[in-house]
Amino acid sequence: MKKTSIVVMALLANGLSGAAAAQGFGDAVRESKFNMDLRVRHESVDQTGIADTADAVTSRVRAGFTTGAFHATSLQAEAVIVEDFVDDYNSTLNGNVTYPVVADPTDFAAVNRFALINNSLPKTTLTLGRQRIVLDDHRFVGNVGWRQHEQTYDALRAVRAGAIVKIDVTYADQVNRIFGPDSPVGNWHGDVALTNFSLSKPWGTLTFFDYLLDLEDAPAASSNTVGVRLAGSKPLGSLTGLYTLGYAAQEDAGGNPSIVSEQSYLLEGGLKIAKLTASLGYELLSGNGTTSFQTPLATLHAFQGWADKFLATPANGIENGYLTLAYQTGAVGPFSGLAALAVLHELSADLGSAHYGDEVDLQLVARTERLTFTLKYATYEADELFTDTDKFWLALDYAF
Repeated sequence: MKKTSIVVMALLANGLSGAAAAQGFGDAVRESKFNMDLRVRHESVDQTGIADTADAVTSRVRAGFTTGAFHATSLQAEAVIVEDFVDDYNSTLNGNVTYPVVADPTDFAAVNRFALINNSLPKTTLTLGRQRIVLDDHRFVGNVGWRQHEQTYDALRAVRAGAIVKIDVTYADQVNRIFGPDSPVGNWHGDVALTNFSLSKPWGTLTFFDYLLDLEDAPAASSNTVGVRLAGSKPLGSLTGLYTLGYAAQEDAGGNPSIVSEQSYLLEGGLKIAKLTASLGYELLSGNGTTSFQTPLATLHAFQGWADKFLATPANGIENGYLTLAYQTGAVGPFSGLAALAVLHELSADLGSAHYGDEVDLQLVARTERLTFTLKYATYEADELFTDTDKFWLALDYAF
């Protein structure tokens, strides 16, 4: 609180002065916008070596509001409630250790977001408090929105967005993780400094970033990651070419007891024709047998397979070659759109010749104005690491 009190006063100093303050505040309250989203999901996990098949039927309700602007400052507040209907799974807290893990602890209510949002500076948004932060494609910093309790940050964030240049800088002293407020690993405290600078050009978006993590509760995850990313597209007659290139170097930081000097590479190219997109990709996170390139703030479910076998990079690193096929339609019957996705992964070690395994991921999403239906399946076939795992999801999301 001491770290942010001066910033709070600076943001509100102008807003709390003047004879018309009361009228302005009343207008801001009347202009409040309310939000709510509900998700009900069934997740099943069949994992070789674990006696029982997990069946989790859980719900999440998020509800909140954002006030209108009062001297260029709005208040955003949102609560979350997570419950279960069927708890035949290991939530990491419920003690059901004969089942595979489904990382959705339940039976709690929490503050999901609570922040002041200020737009008094040209082209600039300042956000102070508990907030959602997603940078680029979630690979290094995300909200882990796939889980029922998303990851948020207690932070001061400044975003200046022009037509070509965007500067995004954050200081956070707490990461509120997906495991919930009752978990001993539910929060990470420390110093997190996130700097993201991007240039948007006709040939793509070029991004430079520096992510410094000094985590008191997880010193082994403390690191400094510096990198660059280029993502863009180019018309090729009736086709559109897609490309993404990335490189990052990672070193130990803060109280990390290990000496870390690792790298990551990303190369992805694709073609889009009408409603079909096909792409090939290769990502390497290096490892030397003791330490490896880690991304502890990422939305990890989106990378290296939905079976979530590689939420932490193995000590020998990982090479992920993947093929993605995506097909998206317009309106079909009662649905405003349908989207089908298939991803095939071949997963191997960076150090040595071990072939970890292969994975197939399939997804079908149907949307209406308010509803989203998701059918999803992942199957990991183990070779030299982990065990065979099948996961199935059926979910309904409602938002307004």
